[in-house]
Amino acid sequence: MKTKKSSRKFAASGKLKQAIQARHKHQQIKKRFEGRRGRNGAAGKGKTDGKPSGPLKSGKEDETDEEEDVVMEERRPTKKTSKANAVESDEEEEQGTDDNDSEGEEDSEDDGEEDDEGSFSSFDEDEEGAGHLLELSKLAEKDPEFYKYLQENDKELLEFNANEPDVIASDEEMETGIPSEDEGEEATPVLKPETLKTWQKALLEHRSLRALRKLLLAFRAAAYGNDDDAVVAWSIDSSEVFDKVVTTALKYTPMVLDHHIPYRALPEGRYKPPLNSPKQQSLTRLISSFFKSILHLLSQITNPQMVTTCLTDSAKLVPYIVGNRKIVKSYVKTCLALWSAPNIDISNEGEEESGDNTAEADKVRIAAFLSMRRVAIGNDEALLDLVLKGAYTTLVKTSRSTNVHSLPAINLMKNTAVDLYSIDQAASYQHAFGYIRQLAVTLRNTLKAKATGPKEPNSKEKPKAKSKEPFKQVYNWQFVHSVDFWSMLLSRSCEKDPASELQPLIYPLVQVTLGAVKLVPTPRYYPLHLHLLRSLLTLSHHTHTYIPLPPYLIPLITSLASTQKPKSSTLKPLDLEVIIRAPTSYLKTRIFIDGIVEEALYLVAEWCADVQNSVAFPEIMVPIVLALKRCLKNTKQKGSGKANGKGGGGGDAKSSKSIKTLVERIEEGMQWTKEKRRTVSFTPNDRNQVDRWEAAVKIKDTPLGKYAAVLKKARERNRAMLEKARQGQDEYLDE
Repeated sequence: MKTKKSSRKFAASGKLKQAIQARHKHQQIKKRFEGRRGRNGAAGKGKTDGKPSGPLKSGKEDETDEEEDVVMEERRPTKKTSKANAVESDEEEEQGTDDNDSEGEEDSEDDGEEDDEGSFSSFDEDEEGAGHLLELSKLAEKDPEFYKYLQENDKELLEFNANEPDVIASDEEMETGIPSEDEGEEATPVLKPETLKTWQKALLEHRSLRALRKLLLAFRAAAYGNDDDAVVAWSIDSSEVFDKVVTTALKYTPMVLDHHIPYRALPEGRYKPPLNSPKQQSLTRLISSFFKSILHLLSQITNPQMVTTCLTDSAKLVPYIVGNRKIVKSYVKTCLALWSAPNIDISNEGEEESGDNTAEADKVRIAAFLSMRRVAIGNDEALLDLVLKGAYTTLVKTSRSTNVHSLPAINLMKNTAVDLYSIDQAASYQHAFGYIRQLAVTLRNTLKAKATGPKEPNSKEKPKAKSKEPFKQVYNWQFVHSVDFWSMLLSRSCEKDPASELQPLIYPLVQVTLGAVKLVPTPRYYPLHLHLLRSLLTLSHHTHTYIPLPPYLIPLITSLASTQKPKSSTLKPLDLEVIIRAPTSYLKTRIFIDGIVEEALYLVAEWCADVQNSVAFPEIMVPIVLALKRCLKNTKQKGSGKANGKGGGGGDAKSSKSIKTLVERIEEGMQWTKEKRRTVSFTPNDRNQVDRWEAAVKIKDTPLGKYAAVLKKARERNRAMLEKARQGQDEYLDE
């Protein structure tokens, strides 16, 4: 009775009906392949001079013949050239093996299971009905992004009945539009939305690998659609179908692969590739071909949204191709090219981007960065080194030309590159040490060339072109951005962990940077000096390292504010963010002097605010206050001596006012620290008590901390006004 009850239960659940339908489908497949085998056998006899073919072939040979029939039926080329044949054979080698043994299921019931393990058809039928519905219900939790995509674009695919008969498309439906042998080779079939919808349903409901293979063949046709020599299985004649094929292949493929050959997810986003298996090997070849098509498509399309989609979704497939070094290197190279691409508006024939176009370009850069990060966070040191080296060298090459349009992109590249170098500090140390050493070697060679000078006229050796201005090997945007990048990396690493592995690199970087500042101490290169000193200020602020910057900032202020009367001019203000060398026409002008002095005073105020929490702050500030007061005195004397001259000392008055305000705030901070020190009972030798006292001081509550915050807010407001004026909006700038 127990057996009969379970049988009734099985029948009532609908699974018996599904099993019968599956059995009928097997029988239909068997008949179809037997018919093809008979035709091929007859054709073979006619071409082999009477030699028997069928009886002498082994089972494996039969399966190979059937596999070739299926491949040739699905992918019949319309143009035969030597190059096309090479592409076809390569595609068959990578993808054709995916349908191996699909007709061997019915040879015998006892051996059916073994044959099914090597067939995509058997993989498609592993789960049925309610099992698929349950898996689809988990999709919202496992991959919410893909589930949201389905809700927005293919909502009808989420609404299906698990007990519906014939939910899996038949082979006739799956092969709709593929020409048969009788139709000839006149035209490639046009891909219809109905065919694509059939594949989508099979992929979503049953994770069908047969449907996946057909979809990837269609994706290849979309990727190589503009290549006349490419052999493709489909013709795509509308942009809507093109977009749908591309997005469907990119969105559905990760879901299907995760079902059949899932990779192992590790903490912090790391992963391990899927375990080696026959199915994994077959699918790896399919994925490799898919990635080649993706890389070709990325080299052809110009739509930023489509590029972002390709990068974002292809990153999900990285764990499946990390074993193929050739494809990974090509993928990283493509990502680096998109990551560093200039802001060009394709629709306007090379004009610089603005507004929404810049935002779209930034999205592409971020997507390329995330794809590279996906490659780097795997447990493969060689791939991590590949990404780190490529990121830094690409950043340096891109920063060669810096202007108001390219600076935001370069800053984004520096920030994302810092994130890449923060993945593994041990690996990053090797790269950082080598590249900082390169900066030091460049500076040393420049100092030697400068000390030697050009060759004498009587010398037989001809002077090199670079010997006239050897300092240009250091005084360029690449050197400036390199110093800034390493300062940002050390700041982030050492701020989170004072005992970071990168902490020993702070000292050599500071020495190289200060050496570069002292290389050419002329007003024309004061903008470059400010760039380098600003990078060191960032490093000092985040790492809590004492770097004496005032000895390099005060001379900039005193040399300009205390010199001869500045000349009036109608030149527009200099944007110090995007220049490292002042034009000759700006030297000794009021607008140049005011800009440099204002920037230098701001950096001095920031530096003083950072050391405001030091118990020795009053003593540290003494030489700074004396130097500024001396500069202020010289400025006043010069102004009073020429007060009757035409033009007055307008520029001097502005600089004097800024210097006087800074001196007052510093003296106020000195008095504030002295008041705090009166209550302490420890001596300077008690280091633990000193550290505890300094840690309790909040910079934002100190006089200099408040003053620096006001200056920073004013700078941000002026920067916003300048940006609006650059974009053509109505803003008035105060000179």
